[in-house]
Amino acid sequence: MSDSEIWSYRGTDDWSSMNLVGYTVEATDGDIGKVDEASNEVGAGYIVVDTGPWIFGKKVMLPAGVISNVDSADERVHVDRTKDEIKDSPEFDQDTYKDRSYRDSLGGYYDRSL
Repeated sequence: MSDSEIWSYRGTDDWSSMNLVGYTVEATDGDIGKVDEASNEVGAGYIVVDTGPWIFGKKVMLPAGVISNVDSADERVHVDRTKDEIKDSPEFDQDTYKDRSYRDSLGGYYDRSL
């Protein structure tokens, strides 16, 4: 997967135009939290997930390319990664998550976890 693909929404539905904030996020092995923020920027899409008690109230950022399906009826975002893959991702930092270096690190991590 190229750098631009990991940051782009995929699928036949246009998920990039949906407001995913508040949707439940489901990894391949269970729920991980709710979407706190979503970016629909072309080639730079992502969601920030508030994990609640799952990883002690931390947030994680997921590139749009890991989203495998969006169920608007149930307000669920399905991602094609496990809870452990998400938990082991580069730590989310509210101050630097939009910086290119953090995005490169995160994109590289998720690209390798395919």
